[in-house]
Amino acid sequence: MQIDQSFHLKEAKICLSENCSERMTEEISLLVIHNISLPPGEFGGGYIEKLFTNSLDPNDHPYFSEIYDLKVSSHLLIQRDGSLVQFVPFNKKAWHAGVSSFKGRENCNEFSIGIELEGTDENAYTDDQYRALIDITKELMLVFQDIKKENIVGHSDIAPGRKTDPGKAFNWHYYLSNLV
Repeated sequence: MQIDQSFHLKEAKICLSENCSERMTEEISLLVIHNISLPPGEFGGGYIEKLFTNSLDPNDHPYFSEIYDLKVSSHLLIQRDGSLVQFVPFNKKAWHAGVSSFKGRENCNEFSIGIELEGTDENAYTDDQYRALIDITKELMLVFQDIKKENIVGHSDIAPGRKTDPGKAFNWHYYLSNLV
């Protein structure tokens, strides 16, 4: 894995989202792991890309009428087969965390990178996803040296009571132990 001069991951498909903004700080010190599936519990179909690029059709599925107008994004999506889609350059603020706090700092979007895993809280993530996530995390830790293991969290850790992802299916021990 390698991050290029434009703060994109060279191995990722680029699908730019308007749902981002300039950071107010240059310090990137937090990595937030999420999960997403659209419709809930279903994989594939390209609906995540459509949500993050504001092109989700509310008529494609009943659930979409509840979310089609959300303005959200992440930096990266790791699909079930391990393939990567990048929506926001790492030097910009993706709108992934919402109301959040980490170690007393509010607005985690400001100083974090958000990675979505295509999945659910209950479904096991794939080996391909773990391999990709581990490789990406190692590269991010080299480029953004303020990202340390203790600053890698789930969405549920920065928005407790509001969010549950990446859920009980995510193997934190396996992931973190492979970051050496």
